Amino acid sequence: MSDTRPLRAGSLRRRTIVAVVALVALLLIVLSVVVDVALGARLRGQIEERLRDRAAAAASLVGTVDDEDLAERLSDQGLSVRIDSAGGDSVVAGPSPEQLRDGPPGPGGPGPAERSVPLPSASTDVSVVASAVTGDADLVTLTSTLSDGSTLSLTASAAGIGETLGQVRWIMAIASVGVLVVAAGAVTLVVRRTLQPLDRVSEVARSIGAGERGRRLHPTRSDTEIGRVATALDDMLDDVTGAEQSAREAEARLRVFLSDAAHELRTPVAGIRAAADTLVRADLDGPEREMLAAHVAREAQRASRLVDDLLTMARVDQGLELTRSSVDLRTIVAAEIERAQLVHPSLQVSSVVPDAAVPVRIDAGRIAQVLSNLVENAARATNGRGTVVVEAAVTGGAATVAVSDDGPGVPAEERERIFDRLVRLDAARSPSGGVGLGLPIARGIARAHGGEVRNVPRDAGARFELTLPVSD
Repeated sequence: MSDTRPLRAGSLRRRTIVAVVALVALLLIVLSVVVDVALGARLRGQIEERLRDRAAAAASLVGTVDDEDLAERLSDQGLSVRIDSAGGDSVVAGPSPEQLRDGPPGPGGPGPAERSVPLPSASTDVSVVASAVTGDADLVTLTSTLSDGSTLSLTASAAGIGETLGQVRWIMAIASVGVLVVAAGAVTLVVRRTLQPLDRVSEVARSIGAGERGRRLHPTRSDTEIGRVATALDDMLDDVTGAEQSAREAEARLRVFLSDAAHELRTPVAGIRAAADTLVRADLDGPEREMLAAHVAREAQRASRLVDDLLTMARVDQGLELTRSSVDLRTIVAAEIERAQLVHPSLQVSSVVPDAAVPVRIDAGRIAQVLSNLVENAARATNGRGTVVVEAAVTGGAATVAVSDDGPGVPAEERERIFDRLVRLDAARSPSGGVGLGLPIARGIARAHGGEVRNVPRDAGARFELTLPVSD
């Protein structure tokens, strides 16, 4: 079943460029999201690490520095500090969390800079027992429980993370646009160069349509996409060119055949017409009238035989309808020998057949017609007075019937041409000869049975062999 769906003929170049640029844009978006998430997590992690370091350092000072002094030292680093002692007292220092939301404080209040005030080193037995991190997008709070029972809460501003991520996002956006522009230009050039072979395919196809039938692509490789397309196109063009040439040759042969057939028919028709006019117009009696009547009958028979041969040739071309049956090929050979002896009394016809049966499944009437054509051809070649031998045998799983004569034979260069229509060799012509359709009809019938008729070389005379498949 043929596919009648229309081919989507959108621009392959444009679709490829759009697909590649879209893929690059998608990858850039994914990369930007990954960078944004990773960088944000990293910056927030750095704040948490700083708070943990400050908490551990502050724990080492508990007991050596009072809570107010410790809170003041921690707040100088831009942190909001709250110390809840084990006795229930609380100390608060530094900017409030609301102030930290606007940004980390500097020397004069909230601002972009933080002062790094180192804590004095000390060594006590107090340490951080547990820590918990809470907060939101603008604040990070570390609540640490110390081993002496007190609680230290440190809050740092995370507003700088948003500012940093905003700057990175702008940089990524501008860089992505630049990358997309460069990628679009590069992909356009690469795709244009890559698809140049398709342009050549189109050019060759148009030139062939314009009449240059000999042009081909001849790809250097046939295992690539372009190579497979070019190879398929070359094969198709070879087939089309061959079919076109065959069609022209067939048309030429048909015209020659029709011309020759008309010429062959014109001869007996002209003879019949002339004899009929003489019979009608002339007052003839006796032998002359009988001679003209016999001439009319003879020419009518010749024309009828030619018409029958033409009809048979047409049926061979269209495909013969065979009525097959299992027969012994020797019976057909025997019947043809008997017929030839009656029709050509001066012809010496003999047969050589095996003792065992030669079983074949054939249309007996058609194969008898083939054998009759071969014997008649031999009779004409010997002017009806030569020697004809019909041999039947089974060789290599095929039944063979050979018809040999002692006539002039067939030249080597004519052995295939004699199977063309309306071809007659001068040596085989006689006043009552055929019109050159017997051998083409014989070969057509044989091939319809899955066999063949061929002229084989022989030292003297001609030999034609009919081969047929042997039935099981």
